[in-house]
Amino acid sequence: MADLNFKEDMMTNTIADKINALRSRMAEESVDLIAIGPGAHMKWLLGFYPHPDERPCLLFVSRTAETFLMPAMNAEGTRQETDIGFHTWDDADGPDAALKAALSEIGAEGARNVVVDEAMRADFALLVLDALPGAVHSFTGATLGALRMRKGDDEYRELKKNALLADEAMKAAFAAARPGMSEIELADVISQSFIANGARPLFRIVGTGGNGAFPHHHTGETVIQAGDVIVIDIGAQAGNYPSDITRSVVVGDAPDDYDKVHAIVDSAVKAAMGAAKPGVKARDVDAAARKVIADAGYGEYFVHRTGHGMGIEVHEPPYITSTSDTVLEEGMVFSIEPGIYLPGRFGIRLEDIVILRADGPEILSELPRDAHKVSV
Repeated sequence: MADLNFKEDMMTNTIADKINALRSRMAEESVDLIAIGPGAHMKWLLGFYPHPDERPCLLFVSRTAETFLMPAMNAEGTRQETDIGFHTWDDADGPDAALKAALSEIGAEGARNVVVDEAMRADFALLVLDALPGAVHSFTGATLGALRMRKGDDEYRELKKNALLADEAMKAAFAAARPGMSEIELADVISQSFIANGARPLFRIVGTGGNGAFPHHHTGETVIQAGDVIVIDIGAQAGNYPSDITRSVVVGDAPDDYDKVHAIVDSAVKAAMGAAKPGVKARDVDAAARKVIADAGYGEYFVHRTGHGMGIEVHEPPYITSTSDTVLEEGMVFSIEPGIYLPGRFGIRLEDIVILRADGPEILSELPRDAHKVSV
């Protein structure tokens, strides 16, 4: 098994560990208060989040304490999930008094450096900032976001398990693909594989022929023809973490330049893998993949970033883009997925999710990136 000896702040498996690690980050960044809405940040930190709607519901974390601003109608159900204190409010009175009491309890009524969850509702964020006039605010990148980017042992195991389930779903697609089948029918085969293995399908991009030249094609009724290249980008979730993998398959005789283009994309993957090391900027990994494709004469047909982080969410930091100055660290999980898209003809994207180790990336999938071909 791969070495799992991450730094101490990676070994944050309990809620208390995570909150303590968050407070350490707050101290380093001189942050007085973090306000978190129901969503992925709260789920990572606490393992759940209350029902999200238009009623302000916020978790506040200061340097010394934490508490909830909680709609009264959600309090009883949420209490089953956490022992953190509540300041409840009801529709008749509104949240202002409860918000003031919550900030006072945790010593944050005079907070000057406030972090707000970038994914929370804008009206929630304004409610917090209006209650703290004069405070400067930022998003979670240097605190909660930084912790989320580096995965611990439990997260790695869940991501690995999901990657292997995606391998099985992709193999099911390879086995089923044939002329006369529609994209949506092939997508249903993928879903059935995921469901049979206990995973909930999240997305199924199946683009045959010219549709494969659209990176985010909407899978539809287009019928697979002999000679089509099919781009298959799929993901599902078992437990708290998802999968994401992309491969290409040819049904029948491949277009004349398919093998050439596939080899170029695979070389771009290998170049990005070789560049990805702790201490390297994300932009340098993107540049390594992009150079291979540009040098081969297909630069204008690589139309998206090289990768995205993955964890609680399918897309999360770090983003592997040409402008990202994020310094990669051991334990970060992200995709490497260069592609070439030839309008009206076909596309090829090869995507693997990796976890960054001290000596480079470990690929979570065990499915080769071969040029898969189906005989007809």
